[in-house]
Amino acid sequence: MGDQDFLQHQTGVAQPQTRQSLLLGRYRVMKPGEAGGFGTVLTCWDTRLQRRVAIKRIPLMSQGGGAAASTISEALAEARTASMLAHPNIVTMYDFEVDRAYAYLVMEYVDGLTLADFLARVEGGTLTNDECAYLVQSVASALSFAHENRVLHLDIKPTNIMIEHSGAIKLCDFGMAMLASAAGYGGARGGTVGYMPPEQIEGDLVDERADIFSLAVVVWQALTGQNPFAAKTAEESLRKIGRGPKVALSKMDPTLAGMAEEVIMQALDPNPTQRIPSAEAFANELVFGLGDPDLGAESIRELMSQDEKDVALRADEFKPEALPVAYRYPWLGGTAARAGAAVLSAWMAYVTLSSSSLAQSAGVAALAAAGVGAAWPPAGSALALAAFAFSLFGSGDTAASILLPLACVVLFLAWWIPIGTSERLSTCAVLLPCALGQPFGGAALAAFCLTPARAAATAGAGFAWQLAFGAARQVGFGADAVGAALVARLARPDTWLLFAGSCLGSLVASLLYRSGRLKSSVVSGVAGQVVGTAILIASQFMAVRVENGGIWTSPKFVDVAVAILLCVFVCIATNLRGPLDAGGEVEEIDEFA
Repeated sequence: MGDQDFLQHQTGVAQPQTRQSLLLGRYRVMKPGEAGGFGTVLTCWDTRLQRRVAIKRIPLMSQGGGAAASTISEALAEARTASMLAHPNIVTMYDFEVDRAYAYLVMEYVDGLTLADFLARVEGGTLTNDECAYLVQSVASALSFAHENRVLHLDIKPTNIMIEHSGAIKLCDFGMAMLASAAGYGGARGGTVGYMPPEQIEGDLVDERADIFSLAVVVWQALTGQNPFAAKTAEESLRKIGRGPKVALSKMDPTLAGMAEEVIMQALDPNPTQRIPSAEAFANELVFGLGDPDLGAESIRELMSQDEKDVALRADEFKPEALPVAYRYPWLGGTAARAGAAVLSAWMAYVTLSSSSLAQSAGVAALAAAGVGAAWPPAGSALALAAFAFSLFGSGDTAASILLPLACVVLFLAWWIPIGTSERLSTCAVLLPCALGQPFGGAALAAFCLTPARAAATAGAGFAWQLAFGAARQVGFGADAVGAALVARLARPDTWLLFAGSCLGSLVASLLYRSGRLKSSVVSGVAGQVVGTAILIASQFMAVRVENGGIWTSPKFVDVAVAILLCVFVCIATNLRGPLDAGGEVEEIDEFA
């Protein structure tokens, strides 16, 4: 799969979401999962082909804790065969992937409703005879094509039949029933209780007539609003099938008396040898007894397009240009992080070494730092720190020339190892304060890219580094002078007020960003930045008041302006990045508990 922080299935605990992760290294989850047959359906954006797709994720469960390789191989072969089915009434399967815990079916995204949702919205929860004729004609056409290509569906039910807003009907999830059976769900025999024929329930050999039985159950339900064989267990459903429907179809709806009822009852025969042998024959006979499928198609199209405004809005939402920039250009975030790390690392290495014995090599060192920072951003911050420590090392006659560089390295590694190496943008967050000359300069960016505790720690690390680097630029890169300047600065209460404001502002901003309590993570991110910046500016006012002996005065204009500008820039970046990956919010659904 993609990054480990996308799905928490191995531990059951959500991992810190520190970067935009991609499912299977390619698909960005746009909406949390919805329960579907044998798994969870995720709406995703294909970052490679720039299109919306649906991914069905099915857990691979067996008695040994993982599905057997042989059965999974057979099921995947079935799914691969299904992926070659190109038919207007079949949802196209694009790809199939599997890992030790899940199988993933990547398929065409259908903008519409399932038949189950459609029935729940129409009056009476049923279709008219004409509408049902259109349904049968469409689904049977899909089944006939699949059967001709030696593919069985084995899980036909209302939730596996999709109705587009254009009125087109498509059958989805070919091969999923076989995969579910291979994954260890033998109690269901790869199908759904209430729609399976007896031979599928009992694990006997199945053929095209199993799909015809299931389709006949769907037709009965679409016409009457009831499933005659619905039950809590497969055994109970099997008994109901043996007894037959309690109430005759013609008694429930007199218009169905005659050929329509006869065809449906023949398809529901417990003995597969007594059923209609093909989906095409079933459709031809049933449609003749039901009504006009053309009128039914027109009726369904009208029902699906009643709210044209909502459909238009949804269509605009689905256009690629309406998606966040990060969805359309997934490489952009990484490129920006690398470029920022390269520039900041090169600048800091150059400024630092220019004041050391290696001044003549400062340009070469800066180019090397830029290359390393671009290749792996965390290494850029490490080189910048190394250059700074080198400039202080041995620059005086006292122990400070050794202890101060050593302390800088130890404190830096305490941040870099657990945090700096885990997120590329953290390098920019910790170097930005030095470039801006403002100790709080990395707080907003840290909140943007890191979880709350890590954001606060990074804001604090950037603050401390800027204090040391700023002192060195003022008094010269001598350990004794830098040490004395640092001690004097740390002895001032206003320094600690600014430090606390920087850490607290970053923590609160990150916390709000990832809280999910507002309309979306974008709104939460912007709100978090505003609140975090307000905390930072409030700490500046408090620091100035303490510095002036309790008199309220305004902080420097440039300090407030930098804080506000950083907030604006990060808010723009939050909007460009779009919502945090839904993967971090997807609930694990155990549909077989």
